[in-house]
Amino acid sequence: MKNQNQLLDFVLREWLLVTSGAGFVLTCLYSGRLALCSLPEAEVLFILWVLLVAVKGLETHGLMAWISARLEGGRNLPLKLVTATFLLAMVVTNDVSLVVMVPLTLGLSLEHRGLLVILEALAANAGSALTPFGNPQNLFLYWYYDLGPLAFIKTIAPFSLFFLVLLLGAARLVSASPDAAAGEEAFTVVIAKPGKTAFVYLLLLAVVLLSVLHLLPVAAGLAVVLYALIFDRQTLKVDYGLLLTFFFFFGLADNLQAMLAARLSHASHIFLLSALASQVISNVPAALLFAKFTANWKALLWGVNAGGFGSLFGSLANLIAYRLYLNNRRTSDSAAFTLRFLLVGYLALFLACGLYYLLFSVLSAGG
Repeated sequence: MKNQNQLLDFVLREWLLVTSGAGFVLTCLYSGRLALCSLPEAEVLFILWVLLVAVKGLETHGLMAWISARLEGGRNLPLKLVTATFLLAMVVTNDVSLVVMVPLTLGLSLEHRGLLVILEALAANAGSALTPFGNPQNLFLYWYYDLGPLAFIKTIAPFSLFFLVLLLGAARLVSASPDAAAGEEAFTVVIAKPGKTAFVYLLLLAVVLLSVLHLLPVAAGLAVVLYALIFDRQTLKVDYGLLLTFFFFFGLADNLQAMLAARLSHASHIFLLSALASQVISNVPAALLFAKFTANWKALLWGVNAGGFGSLFGSLANLIAYRLYLNNRRTSDSAAFTLRFLLVGYLALFLACGLYYLLFSVLSAGG
């Protein structure tokens, strides 16, 4: 019974890894071919790995927590929390920004902490969309289509900036009054100033980001691995399930391309299809899948980033924020929080779709 419970817990926790692995095996058996990673795909996996290691170093040695703690106190705290989440996600990914900001938010004795967490989840997805290294799907698309940083940012900037303005406006409306019920349980965490090792990882992160932007060779990322191996092996304990999921989806997408190429030679409505597919399979695998069928990277970039809004499965960042909130000892409104999360998320998805068709259909036709 214990083994069965452990297996069930693993499947529920790593459902994306399990389903991608099963899909990879089944499509290999069906197509009679074993899909292998191409060189660009292998480079994506390597870059993602060293990026995770560098960010883990920043977390482990306290730089992220120290920066977040500086935000406490003063006026407009909801506005600062949402802004910090947006900006952090641009650099250290949407997942990591939420891992840092949501616990900090829940530790404060503020009213409407649940609404703030929802706004932070949206801010993490919107902020991470703006940079090639903000989330895994952007990193993949940037590398897969061999894009330049200016073209990438110019294409997706209207999406990110539109939601930044909306979220800042919404955050200004959230009350920063103390929550009397939570005030008795509120805790204060004293965070020490980060040491030299944290700033070493900050330098290593800069090396990785320059590699992503093609300003340094991919091999420069080996500096992160070598430093961790020699001085700090704990930071090598990153989310290998995510890397393995990427590997499986690379193979799955390659198999599906071979099986469906004749039917999907022209991927029309790629924006809407990728956004809707993200609601079910998450935006990272949606990006991996649809990239095999289209050269229209702008539509796909918008589709998978817009698809991060909406359902809990739209983005892994959504699940992180949702689980952090429900598992916190100071929350007890799971049903109401879930309903608010979905309503606000799907409103954001609807607005993203409207903005896309306004910019790329109506205005383009008018021009």
